[in-house]
This record gives sequence, C-alpha cells and structure tokens, in this order.
Amino acid sequence: MTNIFLHLHPANVREDAIAFNRTFGLGGMAALLIVIQFLTGIMLRFYYEPFPGLAYDSIVLLQNNVLFGKLIRNIHHWSGVFLVIITFLHLLRTFFTGAYQSPRQVNWIIGLLLFALVIFSNFTGYLLPWDQLAYWAITVSTSILQYIPLVGNSLREFVIAGTEVNADTLLIFYNLHSAVLPILILLLMAYHFWLVRKAGGVIVPNDAEEINIVPSYPNLVYKEGVVALVLIALILVFAVFANAPLLEVANPNYSLNPTKAPWYFAGIQELLMHFHPFFAGFFIPLCAIVLISIVPFLKYREPATGKWFHSEKGKSSSKLSAVFAVILILSLVLLSEYVVNFELLLSALPASISNGLIPLAIFISIIYIYYIFIVRKYKLSRTEAVQAMFVILISSLIILTLIGIFFRGVDMELTFPWNL
Repeated sequence: MTNIFLHLHPANVREDAIAFNRTFGLGGMAALLIVIQFLTGIMLRFYYEPFPGLAYDSIVLLQNNVLFGKLIRNIHHWSGVFLVIITFLHLLRTFFTGAYQSPRQVNWIIGLLLFALVIFSNFTGYLLPWDQLAYWAITVSTSILQYIPLVGNSLREFVIAGTEVNADTLLIFYNLHSAVLPILILLLMAYHFWLVRKAGGVIVPNDAEEINIVPSYPNLVYKEGVVALVLIALILVFAVFANAPLLEVANPNYSLNPTKAPWYFAGIQELLMHFHPFFAGFFIPLCAIVLISIVPFLKYREPATGKWFHSEKGKSSSKLSAVFAVILILSLVLLSEYVVNFELLLSALPASISNGLIPLAIFISIIYIYYIFIVRKYKLSRTEAVQAMFVILISSLIILTLIGIFFRGVDMELTFPWNL
C-alpha cells in the first residue's frame, strides 16, 4: 500500500507544503470524485438503456426496483456536481497562489483542459435521463452553438446529429459520457500529476525562514484520508436527503417555462439576456478563455511568491476588485433589464452593434478605467494587476451564474428565488 502511495507522492515533503490551508486538499478531492464517478457510473451502466423509448423507464426502474439504485444514482449525481465546483475551486487556488507561472505554465493549460472535460462530462450526462429537464436544457445549450460564425449551424447539427435533440443525440452523448471522456480525463490526469511532481510538488512560499522535511507517510496520507472521509460523508448526506432531479419523460412538443441551461452554463445564458447572441454565446466566452489561457505566458518581473494573492497589496486589490465586480454586474443587469434597451434606442443600427458591440465597448471602458485606478492606488506589479482583472472576470461569472440559477423565473423574468 505504501509503495502505491509513493507512486503518487514523494517519500518526503516540506511540512508547510502539506498544511491544509495550502491547498485545502482540492486536487485530491477532485481525483477522489472522479473515482466515485467511475465506480457509480459502471454500476448505472448495468441498467441504463440509451434509447429514447427506454432511457427514462430504465432510470425509473433503477430508482424504484433496484436495491440501492436511487442511492447510487444520487451519489453519481452529487459527486458530479461537487466535481465541477471543486475543480473550479482548485483552479482558483492554483491561480491565487501563483502556481500557474514558470515552470508550471503547461500544467495550467492541462488543468484548464481537465476542467473543460469535467464540464463536458457533466453536460453529456445531463441528457441521459431523457426527462423534460434534460431534454430542454440540452436543447437550449446546444442552440448557443449556432451563433458561432460560418460553422455554427453545421456544428450544432453535428453535435446533436440532426436539427433537434433526438435518439442519435442520446446515443452519441451516452458514448461520449461513458467511454470517450473518461479515457481522456484519465490520460490528462496522469499527465497532470506527473507535471506536478516534475515541478517539485505544491508551490510554497519562497521566503520561509526554516524548512522542515517530513515523511509523506503518515503525515500526508493521514490528512488526505481524513479529507476523503469527510468528502464521502458529505456526498452521502446529499445523496440520502436530496434526490437527483427527474421530471416527466421528455416531450419535444412541450417546453418547460423557464427553459434553462445546465447550471454551469447559466452564466452564459444570463449573458444572452443582455447581449446579442454572437457576443454572449461566442465572442465574450472565447475572449475569456483565450485571456485565461495566455496569463501564464506573460512576462512577469518577479517570480511567484507562493503566497495566497502574491502579497498584501495583491490581497487588498483582489478584495476591492471582487466588490467592484459584484456592484458593477448587479447594476448593469438591473439597468439592462429595466432601464436601458440599446436595441430599441439605437434601432437604426444592426442588432449586433446596438446590442453587442456598443454595450461591450462600454463595459470594457469601465473595466479599463478601474484598471488604471487600481494599479495607481496600490502601485501593483503585473502579477497583482493581472490577478485583480482575473478576480473581476471570475466574480462576474459567479454573479451571472447565480442570477441565472436563482433569480430567473417564468419567461426568464427577474424574480426572487422564493417566487420560482
């Protein structure tokens, strides 16, 4: 057992590297959740039938007539939800401790790819129950693809194997979810772990006065064991008291109101409420992905310190940026919803300009003015300035996602959660 453990960890580690608040065990939790997903997914395969006439009934049979069938499905569902959240938090931890800079740039990209695969794995699994929630969520999500210039409609038809979600879509998603994506995740995970080991393990502060080296076993393995047990217990609590959603069988002739994308795409769907579809569904997400991907390859005058938020200035500017982003996004959403209608005000212009380019230009101008202000106020280094902008991006995504999930009701009107 010890030999297996040492394949994943060095024999000895720095004591400060295994402090819980260094990583919060997020990477290990993500790996454990993937194992749980694989195990419960294999069990579900014994009863699931990936055909529209049988898929829904096989889920009902599993839940009502198979011993612990509902529990296994609930564990699979909640471990999938936790996997998205914890992988996202792991990416944030990596960024805010500077673990994306040299010599870890490639591993940052691998981490982004793993996060994308986790999202797509959740997305392909979302359709499999073949109920109303799944059918219409996938319909809404895949419709965003049609706004990609030149190839949008063709790409959407390729993804769903037709002009609308159908039996072929279900079979394609099933094979991706249960075979292709798991293999890709395993391969990238192995490479990810190897790159972490190659870079010397977890990044730690480079100004430590005293470095203590301790054996990985039992110092690290016991901590990981406790974190794993707590996580498993938490998933079991959710699995016992909160069932995985299952509405009526899918009906292509009757859509839900509101029809929402899966929760992890709610932020993009919320953007569609305020921007032209080309900008909300393609241009803005693409720019965000490109910016996050190139961050490690910028030239930084000083190396990563290994400290949370790089420095006290970095911490202060990040807090201010988070507050700024929350106020800005909430204000802009309310203005867009109730006060300003650019498409109506500028009706003489094409919608892509009046409701796309102009609002985006205004938003970028506000961010640029704030950037100048924050850099001058705190005299930020490039690392700290990039971090402040990253905080704005992530905070904006979180706020838009929360609005889309909890504050959009019938006809996608803004409302309070208790009115949903």
